[in-house]
Amino acid sequence: MLTAIHPKLPMRDKVTTRHFYVHQLGFREFGDADYAGYLMVQKEAVQLHFFEFRELDPAENYGQVYIRTDAIEILYQDLQYRGVSIHPAGALQEKPWGQKEFSILDPDNNLLTFGQSI
Repeated sequence: MLTAIHPKLPMRDKVTTRHFYVHQLGFREFGDADYAGYLMVQKEAVQLHFFEFRELDPAENYGQVYIRTDAIEILYQDLQYRGVSIHPAGALQEKPWGQKEFSILDPDNNLLTFGQSI
């Protein structure tokens, strides 16, 4: 029945969000049309959607996505190589719940946590 999930996160500026996800995280824009106030990006099997929310206060944004991977250390090193800032409290580490994780924030303070089962 259920086959996929595509989280929808807020963004203040489509150009800034597109640049971050495409040029820094290595996603590609998804779809044939450029919709006003809406952005879709994809990397491998993960697709994220963004809706325009110009009045968003990043300090009040609690958008979060947990993305599973099977190559956490390679991904972590790749993002560091690309100059992506790791969340101050989100460095790569093993968690007591059996995951190895790290986190980053996008330009609108959406929290992206990447995890792999230990």
